[in-house]
Amino acid sequence: MHATLPLLEISDFPAIQRRTLTTLQVNLGYRCNQCCMHCHVNAGPNRTEMMEAPTIALIPEVLRTRSIKTLDLTGGAPELHASFRVLVASARALKVNVIDRCNLTVLFEPGQEDLAEFLAEQHVEVVASLPCYSADNVDQQRGKGVFKKSIAALKQLNALGYGYPDSGLTLNLVYNPQGPSLPPNQTQLELAYKRELKEHFGVVFNRLFALTNMPINRFGSFLISQGQFNNYMTLLKNNHHAENLDAVMCRSLVSVDWKGYLYDCDFNQQLGLPIPGTQRHLRDLLDEKPEGNPIRVADHCFACTAGHGSSCGGALKKGDGTDNHYRVVR
Repeated sequence: MHATLPLLEISDFPAIQRRTLTTLQVNLGYRCNQCCMHCHVNAGPNRTEMMEAPTIALIPEVLRTRSIKTLDLTGGAPELHASFRVLVASARALKVNVIDRCNLTVLFEPGQEDLAEFLAEQHVEVVASLPCYSADNVDQQRGKGVFKKSIAALKQLNALGYGYPDSGLTLNLVYNPQGPSLPPNQTQLELAYKRELKEHFGVVFNRLFALTNMPINRFGSFLISQGQFNNYMTLLKNNHHAENLDAVMCRSLVSVDWKGYLYDCDFNQQLGLPIPGTQRHLRDLLDEKPEGNPIRVADHCFACTAGHGSSCGGALKKGDGTDNHYRVVR
Protein backbone atom coordinates (compact mmCIF):
# COMPACT_ATOMS: atom_id res chain seq x y z
CA MET A 1 0.00 0.00 0.00
CA HIS A 2 1.29 3.45 -0.92
CA ALA A 3 2.01 5.87 1.94
CA THR A 4 -0.01 9.09 1.67
CA LEU A 5 1.19 11.04 4.73
CA PRO A 6 4.42 12.27 3.05
CA LEU A 7 2.24 13.81 0.33
CA LEU A 8 -0.02 15.59 2.82
CA GLU A 9 2.14 16.88 5.69
CA ILE A 10 3.40 20.07 4.00
CA SER A 11 0.20 22.08 3.84
CA ASP A 12 -1.21 25.59 3.57
CA PHE A 13 -4.49 24.61 5.21
CA PRO A 14 -5.63 27.43 7.57
CA ALA A 15 -4.87 27.19 11.30
CA ILE A 16 -7.91 26.41 13.48
CA GLN A 17 -8.57 25.91 17.19
CA ARG A 18 -10.78 23.64 19.24
CA ARG A 19 -14.00 24.81 20.87
CA THR A 20 -16.10 23.14 23.59
CA LEU A 21 -15.90 19.36 23.46
CA THR A 22 -19.36 17.91 22.77
CA THR A 23 -18.58 14.62 21.01
CA LEU A 24 -16.28 11.75 21.93
CA GLN A 25 -15.69 9.61 18.87
CA VAL A 26 -14.25 6.22 19.78
CA ASN A 27 -12.78 3.67 17.42
CA LEU A 28 -13.35 0.34 19.15
CA GLY A 29 -11.12 -1.58 16.75
CA TYR A 30 -10.38 -2.45 13.15
CA ARG A 31 -12.18 -5.78 12.87
CA CYS A 32 -14.94 -5.62 10.26
CA ASN A 33 -16.99 -8.10 8.29
CA GLN A 34 -16.46 -6.00 5.14
CA CYS A 35 -13.38 -4.72 3.29
CA CYS A 36 -14.34 -1.57 1.35
CA MET A 37 -12.10 0.22 -1.15
CA HIS A 38 -12.89 3.68 0.22
CA CYS A 39 -12.31 2.69 3.89
CA HIS A 40 -9.84 5.15 5.43
CA VAL A 41 -9.37 2.79 8.40
CA ASN A 42 -8.22 -0.20 6.31
CA ALA A 43 -10.65 -2.31 8.35
CA GLY A 44 -11.40 -5.91 7.47
CA PRO A 45 -12.14 -9.44 8.72
CA ASN A 46 -8.47 -10.20 9.39
CA ARG A 47 -7.74 -7.16 11.57
CA THR A 48 -7.23 -8.03 15.24
CA GLU A 49 -6.73 -4.61 16.86
CA MET A 50 -9.49 -4.12 19.46
CA MET A 51 -9.82 -1.78 22.46
CA GLU A 52 -8.98 -3.43 25.79
CA ALA A 53 -11.22 -3.49 28.88
CA PRO A 54 -9.35 -0.85 31.00
CA THR A 55 -9.66 1.67 28.17
CA ILE A 56 -13.33 0.82 27.64
CA ALA A 57 -13.92 1.46 31.35
CA LEU A 58 -12.51 4.98 31.04
CA ILE A 59 -15.10 6.05 28.47
CA PRO A 60 -18.12 6.48 30.80
CA GLU A 61 -15.87 8.29 33.30
CA VAL A 62 -14.78 10.79 30.65
CA LEU A 63 -18.35 11.25 29.41
CA ARG A 64 -19.46 12.10 32.94
CA THR A 65 -16.47 14.28 33.88
CA ARG A 66 -16.51 16.39 30.70
CA SER A 67 -20.35 16.45 30.41
CA ILE A 68 -20.03 15.18 26.85
CA LYS A 69 -23.33 15.00 24.99
CA THR A 70 -22.57 12.43 22.29
CA LEU A 71 -20.64 9.16 22.13
CA ASP A 72 -19.89 8.30 18.50
CA LEU A 73 -18.85 4.65 18.12
CA THR A 74 -16.95 3.54 15.07
CA GLY A 75 -14.51 0.91 13.87
CA GLY A 76 -14.24 -1.40 11.84
CA ALA A 77 -17.61 -2.65 12.79
CA PRO A 78 -17.96 -1.39 16.39
CA GLU A 79 -20.72 -3.90 17.14
CA LEU A 80 -18.21 -6.75 16.82
CA HIS A 81 -16.40 -5.58 19.96
CA ALA A 82 -17.29 -7.85 22.89
CA SER A 83 -17.98 -4.82 25.14
CA PHE A 84 -20.05 -2.85 22.62
CA ARG A 85 -23.41 -3.45 24.31
CA VAL A 86 -22.14 -2.87 27.85
CA LEU A 87 -20.55 0.41 26.75
CA VAL A 88 -23.72 1.54 24.98
CA ALA A 89 -25.86 0.78 28.01
CA SER A 90 -23.44 2.63 30.32
CA ALA A 91 -23.48 5.73 28.14
CA ARG A 92 -27.25 5.71 27.77
CA ALA A 93 -27.59 5.44 31.56
CA LEU A 94 -25.74 8.78 31.65
CA LYS A 95 -28.31 10.18 29.17
CA VAL A 96 -25.59 10.50 26.53
CA ASN A 97 -26.69 10.26 22.89
CA VAL A 98 -24.99 7.22 21.33
CA ILE A 99 -24.26 6.96 17.61
CA ASP A 100 -23.53 3.58 16.07
CA ARG A 101 -21.73 3.82 12.73
CA CYS A 102 -23.14 0.65 11.28
CA ASN A 103 -22.33 -1.07 7.98
CA LEU A 104 -25.78 -2.78 8.10
CA THR A 105 -24.56 -6.25 7.07
CA VAL A 106 -23.17 -6.74 10.59
CA LEU A 107 -26.77 -7.37 11.69
CA PHE A 108 -26.49 -10.78 10.02
CA GLU A 109 -23.19 -11.81 11.57
CA PRO A 110 -23.23 -14.78 13.98
CA GLY A 111 -24.20 -13.64 17.47
CA GLN A 112 -25.76 -10.39 16.21
CA GLU A 113 -29.24 -11.74 15.53
CA ASP A 114 -30.76 -9.46 18.21
CA LEU A 115 -28.54 -6.46 17.52
CA ALA A 116 -31.29 -4.36 15.90
CA GLU A 117 -33.59 -4.93 18.88
CA PHE A 118 -30.81 -3.94 21.28
CA LEU A 119 -30.14 -0.71 19.38
CA ALA A 120 -33.83 0.16 19.43
CA GLU A 121 -34.21 -0.61 23.14
CA GLN A 122 -31.29 1.70 23.92
CA HIS A 123 -32.51 4.39 21.50
CA VAL A 124 -29.16 4.36 19.72
CA GLU A 125 -28.86 6.64 16.71
CA VAL A 126 -27.88 4.50 13.72
CA VAL A 127 -25.70 6.02 11.01
CA ALA A 128 -25.65 3.40 8.27
CA SER A 129 -23.37 3.15 5.26
CA LEU A 130 -25.17 2.87 1.93
CA PRO A 131 -23.00 4.50 -0.75
CA CYS A 132 -25.71 4.26 -3.42
CA TYR A 133 -29.31 3.12 -3.97
CA SER A 134 -28.13 0.95 -6.86
CA ALA A 135 -27.17 -2.67 -6.21
CA ASP A 136 -24.40 -2.69 -8.82
CA ASN A 137 -22.70 0.40 -7.42
CA VAL A 138 -22.86 -0.78 -3.82
CA ASP A 139 -21.62 -4.29 -4.59
CA GLN A 140 -18.79 -2.89 -6.69
CA GLN A 141 -17.61 -0.74 -3.80
CA ARG A 142 -18.36 -3.02 -0.84
CA GLY A 143 -18.55 -6.58 -2.13
CA LYS A 144 -20.95 -8.93 -3.90
CA GLY A 145 -24.31 -9.30 -2.16
CA VAL A 146 -23.77 -6.36 0.22
CA PHE A 147 -26.62 -4.30 -1.23
CA LYS A 148 -29.18 -7.09 -0.79
CA LYS A 149 -28.11 -7.61 2.83
CA SER A 150 -28.11 -3.85 3.46
CA ILE A 151 -31.69 -3.50 2.25
CA ALA A 152 -32.73 -6.44 4.45
CA ALA A 153 -31.06 -4.77 7.42
CA LEU A 154 -32.78 -1.44 6.71
CA LYS A 155 -36.15 -3.21 6.57
CA GLN A 156 -35.37 -4.85 9.90
CA LEU A 157 -34.59 -1.46 11.43
CA ASN A 158 -37.72 0.07 9.88
CA ALA A 159 -39.84 -2.70 11.40
CA LEU A 160 -38.64 -1.54 14.82
CA GLY A 161 -39.56 2.07 14.10
CA TYR A 162 -36.22 3.38 12.87
CA GLY A 163 -36.44 6.09 10.24
CA TYR A 164 -40.05 7.09 10.91
CA PRO A 165 -40.92 10.62 12.11
CA ASP A 166 -41.75 10.90 15.82
CA SER A 167 -40.56 7.35 16.56
CA GLY A 168 -37.57 8.60 18.53
CA LEU A 169 -35.39 6.15 16.59
CA THR A 170 -33.07 7.93 14.18
CA LEU A 171 -31.74 6.20 11.07
CA ASN A 172 -29.37 8.22 8.90
CA LEU A 173 -27.64 6.96 5.77
CA VAL A 174 -24.15 7.75 4.48
CA TYR A 175 -23.22 8.32 0.84
CA ASN A 176 -19.71 8.60 -0.51
CA PRO A 177 -18.62 8.90 -4.16
CA GLN A 178 -17.43 5.85 -6.08
CA GLY A 179 -14.16 7.50 -7.04
CA PRO A 180 -12.19 10.79 -7.12
CA SER A 181 -15.05 13.29 -7.25
CA LEU A 182 -16.87 15.50 -4.78
CA PRO A 183 -20.32 14.48 -3.53
CA PRO A 184 -23.29 16.08 -5.28
CA ASN A 185 -25.67 18.43 -3.49
CA GLN A 186 -26.70 16.60 -0.31
CA THR A 187 -30.27 17.93 -0.20
CA GLN A 188 -31.04 16.83 -3.76
CA LEU A 189 -29.31 13.50 -3.31
CA GLU A 190 -31.32 12.82 -0.15
CA LEU A 191 -34.55 13.34 -2.07
CA ALA A 192 -33.39 10.87 -4.70
CA TYR A 193 -32.40 8.30 -2.06
CA LYS A 194 -35.75 8.61 -0.30
CA ARG A 195 -37.69 8.28 -3.53
CA GLU A 196 -35.75 5.27 -4.84
CA LEU A 197 -35.56 3.36 -1.56
CA LYS A 198 -39.24 3.93 -0.78
CA GLU A 199 -40.53 3.08 -4.25
CA HIS A 200 -38.39 -0.01 -4.87
CA PHE A 201 -37.86 -1.44 -1.38
CA GLY A 202 -40.31 0.24 0.99
CA VAL A 203 -37.37 1.61 3.04
CA VAL A 204 -37.52 4.92 4.92
CA PHE A 205 -34.84 6.89 6.76
CA ASN A 206 -34.36 10.29 8.37
CA ARG A 207 -31.36 12.03 6.75
CA LEU A 208 -28.62 11.39 4.23
CA PHE A 209 -25.02 12.39 4.97
CA ALA A 210 -22.84 13.00 1.90
CA LEU A 211 -19.17 12.45 2.73
CA THR A 212 -16.10 13.26 0.67
CA ASN A 213 -13.59 10.44 0.23
CA MET A 214 -10.37 11.10 2.15
CA PRO A 215 -7.10 10.85 0.15
CA ILE A 216 -5.54 8.59 2.79
CA ASN A 217 -4.84 4.90 3.38
CA ARG A 218 -6.76 2.52 1.09
CA PHE A 219 -8.42 5.19 -1.08
CA GLY A 220 -5.30 7.37 -1.13
CA SER A 221 -3.22 4.39 -2.20
CA PHE A 222 -5.73 3.67 -4.97
CA LEU A 223 -5.40 7.25 -6.21
CA ILE A 224 -1.62 6.97 -6.29
CA SER A 225 -1.80 3.66 -8.17
CA GLN A 226 -4.12 5.24 -10.75
CA GLY A 227 -1.99 8.37 -11.11
CA GLN A 228 -4.89 10.49 -9.80
CA PHE A 229 -3.66 11.62 -6.39
CA ASN A 230 -2.42 15.06 -7.45
CA ASN A 231 -5.51 15.70 -9.57
CA TYR A 232 -7.77 14.79 -6.65
CA MET A 233 -5.89 17.11 -4.30
CA THR A 234 -6.21 19.88 -6.88
CA LEU A 235 -9.96 19.26 -7.01
CA LEU A 236 -10.22 19.52 -3.22
CA LYS A 237 -8.14 22.69 -3.00
CA ASN A 238 -9.86 24.41 -5.92
CA ASN A 239 -13.22 23.81 -4.24
CA HIS A 240 -12.12 24.92 -0.75
CA HIS A 241 -14.66 27.24 0.92
CA ALA A 242 -13.37 29.16 3.92
CA GLU A 243 -16.85 29.42 5.44
CA ASN A 244 -16.81 25.66 6.02
CA LEU A 245 -13.97 26.11 8.53
CA ASP A 246 -16.45 27.31 11.13
CA ALA A 247 -18.32 23.99 11.20
CA VAL A 248 -15.64 21.32 10.72
CA MET A 249 -16.15 18.45 13.16
CA CYS A 250 -12.73 18.73 14.82
CA ARG A 251 -13.86 21.97 16.46
CA SER A 252 -16.04 20.05 18.93
CA LEU A 253 -14.92 16.43 18.63
CA VAL A 254 -12.05 14.36 19.97
CA SER A 255 -11.19 11.05 18.30
CA VAL A 256 -9.94 8.11 20.38
CA ASP A 257 -8.06 5.19 18.84
CA TRP A 258 -8.32 1.56 19.95
CA LYS A 259 -5.37 2.07 22.32
CA GLY A 260 -7.02 5.10 23.94
CA TYR A 261 -4.84 7.82 22.40
CA LEU A 262 -6.36 11.13 21.34
CA TYR A 263 -6.54 12.76 17.91
CA ASP A 264 -8.29 15.80 16.48
CA CYS A 265 -10.32 13.63 14.11
CA ASP A 266 -10.64 10.07 12.87
CA PHE A 267 -8.65 10.89 9.74
CA ASN A 268 -5.70 12.24 11.72
CA GLN A 269 -5.93 9.08 13.80
CA GLN A 270 -5.49 6.90 10.73
CA LEU A 271 -2.56 9.00 9.55
CA GLY A 272 -0.89 8.76 12.96
CA LEU A 273 -1.12 12.52 13.58
CA PRO A 274 -1.87 12.93 17.31
CA ILE A 275 -3.16 16.07 19.00
CA PRO A 276 -0.35 18.70 18.96
CA GLY A 277 2.10 18.52 21.85
CA THR A 278 2.75 15.55 24.09
CA GLN A 279 0.73 12.51 23.06
CA ARG A 280 -2.46 12.50 25.10
CA HIS A 281 -4.53 9.56 26.32
CA LEU A 282 -8.22 9.20 27.13
CA ARG A 283 -7.39 9.28 30.83
CA ASP A 284 -5.97 12.80 30.38
CA LEU A 285 -9.47 14.08 29.62
CA LEU A 286 -10.40 13.34 33.23
CA ASP A 287 -8.22 16.29 34.29
CA GLU A 288 -7.73 18.43 31.20
CA LYS A 289 -10.03 20.46 29.00
CA PRO A 290 -9.04 20.53 25.30
CA GLU A 291 -10.86 23.80 24.57
CA GLY A 292 -8.74 26.45 22.87
CA ASN A 293 -5.99 24.07 21.80
CA PRO A 294 -4.67 24.18 18.22
CA ILE A 295 -5.88 21.48 15.83
CA ARG A 296 -3.35 19.54 13.77
CA VAL A 297 -3.97 20.09 10.06
CA ALA A 298 -2.53 18.76 6.80
CA ASP A 299 -3.58 18.72 3.16
CA HIS A 300 -6.20 15.98 3.65
CA CYS A 301 -8.20 18.55 5.66
CA PHE A 302 -9.23 20.14 2.37
CA ALA A 303 -11.58 17.17 1.93
CA CYS A 304 -13.63 18.55 4.83
CA THR A 305 -13.90 22.06 3.40
CA ALA A 306 -14.30 21.38 -0.32
CA GLY A 307 -17.65 22.04 -1.95
CA HIS A 308 -20.49 21.89 0.54
CA GLY A 309 -18.09 20.60 3.18
CA SER A 310 -17.89 17.15 4.70
CA SER A 311 -18.00 15.85 8.25
CA CYS A 312 -19.25 12.84 10.17
CA GLY A 313 -22.63 14.59 9.99
CA GLY A 314 -22.51 15.15 6.25
CA ALA A 315 -22.40 18.47 4.39
CA LEU A 316 -21.52 21.54 6.42
CA LYS A 317 -23.63 24.00 4.47
CA LYS A 318 -26.68 23.81 2.27
CA GLY A 319 -26.34 24.69 -1.39
CA ASP A 320 -28.78 25.47 -4.14
CA GLY A 321 -27.56 22.57 -6.22
CA THR A 322 -26.30 24.78 -9.06
CA ASP A 323 -22.59 24.39 -8.38
CA ASN A 324 -20.70 21.82 -10.41
CA HIS A 325 -18.07 19.38 -9.17
CA TYR A 326 -16.19 17.61 -11.93
CA ARG A 327 -14.84 14.09 -11.78
CA VAL A 328 -11.06 13.86 -12.00
CA VAL A 329 -9.79 11.99 -15.04
CA ARG A 330 -6.32 10.81 -15.94
